[in-house]
Order: sequence, then structure tokens, then C-alpha cells
Amino acid sequence: MKFRSVIFLTLLILLIDQGFKIWIKTNFYLGEEKSVIGSWFLLHFIENEGMAYGWKLGGEWGKIILTLFRLFAVVFGTYYLRLIIKQQYHKGFIICATLIYAGAIGNLIDSMFYGLIFENSGDIFNPYVSKIFPAGGGYAGFLHGRVVDMLYFPIIESRFPSWFPIWGGEEFLFFRPVFNIADASISIGVLTILLFQKRFFDRKKKDPNPTVETNSTVNDEVQVL
Repeated sequence: MKFRSVIFLTLLILLIDQGFKIWIKTNFYLGEEKSVIGSWFLLHFIENEGMAYGWKLGGEWGKIILTLFRLFAVVFGTYYLRLIIKQQYHKGFIICATLIYAGAIGNLIDSMFYGLIFENSGDIFNPYVSKIFPAGGGYAGFLHGRVVDMLYFPIIESRFPSWFPIWGGEEFLFFRPVFNIADASISIGVLTILLFQKRFFDRKKKDPNPTVETNSTVNDEVQVL
């Protein structure tokens, strides 16, 4: 697999991820929800200052540390992808690494620039949509942008039985987190590597000149035809 193929796949994922996020940001108010397929595939606009699927690394410094970590991961990812391509790793592994790499860039763009180019989004109490490049400037400074999430799959909604330990009688919802294309790209890459790691990392090569053992005696009188 060539590096230009990695660049193409990365740009494709970024185009889909950022295009979708910008569309959501400029057409939905914060907390707005619309059905795509029934009640189990929804678009639900939220923003988060943390990691994938809304997990947080608390505080102002936590936000900066997380953004800088993403930046480091992207820089290292560029070097690592070149390395595994040069060393001819399994094509499937390179694709998975590219998915993780592209996802990291996608969320890094939100964290670095969205605070600069968007105004704050309205919410259900004041339902207006955010403008891009507003005259009064963005809602936050560099590195302080919030990640846009929108994909929501509440496939199963029920309650734990009363006898169930700890959560007995409480509501149960699968799948609860709201995420974006970049998060999905990272998750698919990681899960695929875990599922197919034996195939991806089996780098044993057949010897082009195998040694054949025989019981024949070799001496100077043997003619080689």
C-alpha cells in the first residue's frame, strides 16, 4: 500500500467528518434531535470538551492537555504510517491505522479551530443555529473548541429487573453515547485491529530457497546435471 493511498483515505474521512459537523453546527440548535430511521437512528446535536463519545478530562487544563495530546498523536501518526508502509505491514493493518489517524485529525480540528470560526449554538430554550465566521468572533480561543457530536443509536430501551445487582429497576439504554464520524473511524480501526491482530502481525515469510534434507551421501563423484 502506498502513502498516497493513505492520504486519499484520510482526506476522504476528513471531508465526510468535517462536512457533516459543519452542516449540523449550522442547521441544528444544541440539543435538537431528528429521526433518520425510526426511533433507533437519530441525529442528536451535542458538543463536548472531552474525548470520544463525550468522555471528559476535566477542567480548563484538561481540555488543553487533551488537545495537545491529539496534536502529538497526529504528528506521531504521520511518522508511524510512513514507517509501517515502508516495512510492508499487512494492508489491513495500514488501513486500520489510517482510520485511527484520520479520526484523531477530525476531532483535533474541532478542538483547535471551532472556537475561532463558530459562534455559540442556541439551545432548546433559545433555538437558533450557529453562524460560521461570525462578525463578533468565535465562542472561544485557539485550542478551546468543542467537539461536535450527532450520531445517536438508542437501539434498546428497557429497565433492569428488580433482582439485578446494583442497577436493579433502573432504566437501561443501548447504545447511549452520542458520537461523530471521527469517533466511529477511530473505533472501527481499533476494534478491527483487535479482531484480526493475528493476521495483521503474522509477518513470517516463506524462504525462497528452502533447504531440503535427504539421506543421500554427498561426495565429489556426484554429478550435478
